[in-house]
Amino acid sequence: MSKCKVIAISNHKGGVGKTTTSLSLGVALTKLGKKVLLVDTDPQGDLTICMGYYDQDNMKTIANMIKDSIDDIPINTDDIILHHDENIDLIPSNLDLSAMEIPLMSAMNREFVLNNCLKEVKDNYDYIIIDCQPSLGMITINALASADKVIIPVQTQYLAAKSMGQLMETISKIKRQINPNLKVGGMLLTLVDNRTNISKSTQSQLTNTYSSFIPIYNTTIPMAVKVAEATSIGKSIFSYDKRSRIAEAYLALAKEVDCDGKNRNKNAPTKDR
Repeated sequence: MSKCKVIAISNHKGGVGKTTTSLSLGVALTKLGKKVLLVDTDPQGDLTICMGYYDQDNMKTIANMIKDSIDDIPINTDDIILHHDENIDLIPSNLDLSAMEIPLMSAMNREFVLNNCLKEVKDNYDYIIIDCQPSLGMITINALASADKVIIPVQTQYLAAKSMGQLMETISKIKRQINPNLKVGGMLLTLVDNRTNISKSTQSQLTNTYSSFIPIYNTTIPMAVKVAEATSIGKSIFSYDKRSRIAEAYLALAKEVDCDGKNRNKNAPTKDR
């Protein structure tokens, strides 16, 4: 039986740091000696672009894997998985994935098509991290059906906090009806700026409201322009500036994730330094 852990990075709301977290957490886990596969399940292909793969229209992607699985064709992952020079692998995405929503609706075991694709490669990795799109279509349902746990990035702003109730209802429904093994790994506070009162008050609100039933990672992710600078040239923050605060934060998060939160004090997130 594979020991690979599948983690979905998900939130209905856009702009909360899902793609940044997918890439940065993935690379951080490789720094701990783990073999990691990233899976881009957003038709916009932001994760693919952030890793420096710009010619998306001329490459095979997750859409090809899903189509082959639906058509019961053997999946050849060798010409799909990309090997990045930061010692991490990627299943890329492009706009072709949008066209898979309708075929998935009529597919046999439609919620588990992505899971069947990932079974082909699980034995090769310690972690598979799925970057989910900010919507609840069949692709995202497939991602959550494939996952052992979900990490929820939440920006420390009022509207981001407001969307948490709907997201937790969705996760609970998927756990009840589709994937009983799905766990909430934790809420991850992102784009934290403790210079502002709204950021500090939202952190307090989220902790007070959700910490009794949702784990909250001790690590918080500071707001940092260096991430955008790094991904604009196809690099992770570790390759761009490994001594930055945000690189240190994602390495701390990776250690929390790898120990499965056993040392977590869920009521006391770490403050942005």
